[in-house]
Amino acid sequence: QVQLVESGGGLVQAGGSLRLSCADSGRTFSSYAMGWFRQAPGKEREFVAAISWTGGSTYYADSVKGRSTISRDNAKNTVYLQMNSLKPEDTAVYYCAAGLLLGSDFKSYDYWGQGTQVTVSS
Repeated sequence: QVQLVESGGGLVQAGGSLRLSCADSGRTFSSYAMGWFRQAPGKEREFVAAISWTGGSTYYADSVKGRSTISRDNAKNTVYLQMNSLKPEDTAVYYCAAGLLLGSDFKSYDYWGQGTQVTVSS
């Protein structure tokens, strides 16, 4: 069973950085592709970044490309999202997700965390 718990969100000024973490308490973490998604109030959930189960392939939304880095440590059952040069429009609840297929479609992911709030002040 995959159980995902995000952490690392918070309030940061524009231009600042945050590193989000997502830990899985199960034993099959390394078998799954992992993704980060976000949802702002009144908006649909949108793709942020994804990483293959080996970590060898990564994908980013255009909105965060060049400012964010997704990585994983399979020994720690954890995936990370390093976000730099944060903008007010990055404000959202960030969710991590696990799935067997790597992609940007949230329907590809089977397991979801509860989310962590990121707020970027101007």
